[in-house]
Amino acid sequence: MSTDPSTYKFNHSMIRVKSPEASVKFYETLGMKLLTKFEQPEAKFDLYFLGYDGPNAVSGGKDRSDREGLIELTHNYGTEKEEGPVYHNGNAKSFQGKDVKQGFGHTCISVDNLQAACQKIEDAGYKFQKKLSDGRMWVDCFVTEMELY
Repeated sequence: MSTDPSTYKFNHSMIRVKSPEASVKFYETLGMKLLTKFEQPEAKFDLYFLGYDGPNAVSGGKDRSDREGLIELTHNYGTEKEEGPVYHNGNAKSFQGKDVKQGFGHTCISVDNLQAACQKIEDAGYKFQKKLSDGRMWVDCFVTEMELY
């Protein structure tokens, strides 16, 4: 039995979310489309697969399992009822009162006009970890999607 890594493609990253509706809305603000929702009530979780699906999207229109660059949001039932942060998003130095090491940091999305995209995101009510005008790196910004907690 053999396999050819040159045929591999990056399909998706999974992120656990407390509020799937708010999180889906966030990624839709970034231009993604909800491609598939898998409800698993017996296992007490739902999966939401989002990605770009326009005519110029890499692997756009293909089956979810044959796509590239998707985000999978996993909602475990009951987390929406918990007070405060549930999941650590990688951008905080403490979580639930404890010092933490940072792991996950961000997901990068390339856009055609960064200033206009940042304005659209800000107009939609999302907060920035780092705006374009912050610091010396003016070619990127970091948006905080608070419902990931």
